[in-house]
Amino acid sequence: MFQVTTLLKECKDNPAKVAKLPNGKIDYSRDFFKRPAYLTVSGQLNGEIYACAIGNVYTFGPTFRAEDSNTSRHLAEFWMIEPEIAFADLTENMHIAEQYIKFVLNHVLDNHSDELLFLEEYEQSAMEERKKLLEPTQQKGKKGGVAKDFRGFRCEKLIDRLKNVVNSNFAKITYTEAIEILQKSNKTFENKVDWGIDLASEHERWMAEEHFKRPVIVRDYPKEIKAFYMRMNDDGKTVAAMDVLVPGVGELIGGSQREERIDILERRITESGLDPTAYSWYIDLRRYGTVPHSGFGAGFERLVCYATGMENIKEAIPFPRYPAHCEY
Repeated sequence: MFQVTTLLKECKDNPAKVAKLPNGKIDYSRDFFKRPAYLTVSGQLNGEIYACAIGNVYTFGPTFRAEDSNTSRHLAEFWMIEPEIAFADLTENMHIAEQYIKFVLNHVLDNHSDELLFLEEYEQSAMEERKKLLEPTQQKGKKGGVAKDFRGFRCEKLIDRLKNVVNSNFAKITYTEAIEILQKSNKTFENKVDWGIDLASEHERWMAEEHFKRPVIVRDYPKEIKAFYMRMNDDGKTVAAMDVLVPGVGELIGGSQREERIDILERRITESGLDPTAYSWYIDLRRYGTVPHSGFGAGFERLVCYATGMENIKEAIPFPRYPAHCEY
């Protein structure tokens, strides 16, 4: 996470002189907030309080991830749409996520046909140019197979891709079923496939693009690779989490049913190596009254990329900020 502090302004020429306690640790009592503070990675935990108080809510705001990821899918600062739904379990959460994506794409198709045609022509032109560059390196005489564009998925035109998502029923599988499908695929992946791994982008995209050829929702992930606030399933090994995977992108939405049982929540916080006192207000929500609830997060820029056919997420935000780049 990105840390927020004003301590360095007093010793910017020599950071080693930052205020410290007798035990050598940083003295945050002299900092602006009088305690360690960080930029948010999500508004979800706060959104849960609103949902339990007034029903269905959503937040939309900037989030920050201090990951050293220089890829076409990642930003250090991006915007998140995060609904939180009272009295919803994981199954209903999955249904709402599917309907949300379809609603957004339907709106774009119905109201922005001229822009989509322009973007489709641009995309097709870019693909033709890329094919010309790749032709000298391709094996001559090789025939058959499915044509691929520069992002590796089927060469459907932009508008057709969006319509196919809107008109399809999203596949729904468990994480365990996903691992079995990948292991039986006879495809060589860069990242080894074993139960317990965090699915890589190549795994997610292969399932959506090659196996199902439509969006797929994967649910019930191992607890070790998911956050403490996700509801523990009865098997004691998995949590009620879900990811929506779409062709050409991979993960577009991630969500879960939240853990409403205080004893299990406290145990999960401790197991995750976190300090329960830092989450006292979150635990109190369970102590003084809560309801079963679920929610998800949709990365706005990834959604823009998918709806417009843009290949790089940096083209979907006015002022992109990412590792080693913060010019604006």
